[in-house]
Amino acid sequence: MKKQHNGDDVVIIKKYANRRPYNTESSSYITLDHLATMTREGREFKVVDAKTGDDITHNVLTQIIMEEEGRGATPMLPVNFLRQLIAMYGDSMQAMVPGYLEASMDSFRRNHEQFKTAVEGAFAASPFAEIAKRNMSMFEAAAKAFKPGAPPSPAAPNAGKDEEIAALKAELALLRDKVEKLG
Repeated sequence: MKKQHNGDDVVIIKKYANRRPYNTESSSYITLDHLATMTREGREFKVVDAKTGDDITHNVLTQIIMEEEGRGATPMLPVNFLRQLIAMYGDSMQAMVPGYLEASMDSFRRNHEQFKTAVEGAFAASPFAEIAKRNMSMFEAAAKAFKPGAPPSPAAPNAGKDEEIAALKAELALLRDKVEKLG
């Protein structure tokens, strides 16, 4: 089969009845886990029903979320949030919810990136630079550990030295100052 893209380089995924999704770019059948990985990598894709041509991307993304939520790790979507979301269906404000949620997630993502950049920049020219890099990698590993289905991260090495503890306390104080300035 021929690879299919639209003008924006969106990968077309065909969903056949009783079959796995078919990636027209790689000419192979894939799983929902592959689509979740593509999403995390920022790859744009569109899922279409192979028989009708209908865009079913929304349904497939919802299915991926449900599978991620059911993997046994701590759910990302709290029960109260889900109840509030369900209560909004049929409400006069329903049309505004998608835009609000999208803007909120964009803001959250920007704040995360700004925090990461600030922490990295705060110690770039200081003796704490290496410690900051280590701590940032531990922070990222901890954040990944909270993602459902993420592989367990290796344990942080045990420093056991008074100097490193003092350096970490000093670094923490500097981070607090930096975060307060950002706020």
